[in-house]
Amino acid sequence: MSNSIEAIVPPQVATEAEHGTGPAGQERVVRSGAARRKWRLSKLAAVVLKDIAIGAAIPVILLIFWQIAASAGYISPMFMPSPGSILQAFWTLVTSGNLLHHLLVSMGRAGLGFLIGGTAGLLLGLLNGLFRKAQYLLDPSIQVLRLVPHLAIAPLIILWFGFGETSKIAIIVTGSFFPLYINTFLGIRNVDNKLFEVASILGFSPLKRLIRLIIPASLPDILIGVRISLAVSWIGLVVAELIGSRSGIGFLINEAKQNSETSIIFVGIIIFAVIGKLIDSFMKSFESRWLNWRDSYKG
Repeated sequence: MSNSIEAIVPPQVATEAEHGTGPAGQERVVRSGAARRKWRLSKLAAVVLKDIAIGAAIPVILLIFWQIAASAGYISPMFMPSPGSILQAFWTLVTSGNLLHHLLVSMGRAGLGFLIGGTAGLLLGLLNGLFRKAQYLLDPSIQVLRLVPHLAIAPLIILWFGFGETSKIAIIVTGSFFPLYINTFLGIRNVDNKLFEVASILGFSPLKRLIRLIIPASLPDILIGVRISLAVSWIGLVVAELIGSRSGIGFLINEAKQNSETSIIFVGIIIFAVIGKLIDSFMKSFESRWLNWRDSYKG
C-alpha cells in the first residue's frame, strides 16, 4: 500500500508540500493567508456588530415606550412625532433619493475636514512632542486657539471664505485639529524614558527610533485622539451645514425647521447619531485589534 502511495505522490513533491517550498506548498500557504485575512475581517465585523447590539438595547426600549405614548395621545405630534411617523418620513426621503445625496455630501465634507485637520494635528503633535524648542515656540499659540469656541470663530471663517464649501471644511478642520494634536503630544511625552536608553544602547537611528519605539509606545493616545477628532469633525459638520448650506444633512434639518416638518428634523438628528456611532465603533474595533498587545484592564 505504501509503495502505491509513493508511486502516486513522489517523495520530493510530498516533502515540498509539507514544508511549503514546492507549488503545492506555496498554494497551501496562499490559501492559509487568505483564510487568516477572512477570519480577521469576520472577527472585526463581529466586534462591531456586538458593540452596536449592546449599545442599541436602551434606545430600542425607549422607542417602544415612545411609540406607546404617542399612540395613546400623551405626546403632541408637533412637539415630538411618533417613531412610526419618523420612519415614514425617513422612507420618503430614501425613496426620493434626497437622503442619499445629502448624506454623501455631509460625509465627504466631514472626511475631507478630518483628513486635513487630523493630519496637521498629528504632524504638529509629533513635532512639539519630539522637540522641546518647538514646543516652547508653537504650543502656547496653539493652546490659545484651542480655547476659542467653534461658534465664535464660524462667523469670521464665513466672512473670509463666504458660504461656499471652503468655509464649511475650514470649520471642520478647526475642530478636528486639536484633539489629535493634544493626544499625540501627550502620548509622546508619556513614553517611558527607559525605552530611549534601550534604543541608544541598540544604536537606533532617529528614524528607526521614531518608527520602532516612539509611535508604538504612544499609539494608544494617538488612537484616542483619532476617535475624538472624528467625533468633533462630525459635530463641527452640523455647525458648518446649519450656517448657509444648500446641501447636506444639516441643510435638510434647517429646511425642515422652516417648513415645520418635525419628523424630518428627527430623521436628520437620528442619522447624525447613528453615523457618528458607526464611525466610533469601527475605530474602536481597529483600536482593539492594533492594541491587543497591551496587558490592560478590559472592563
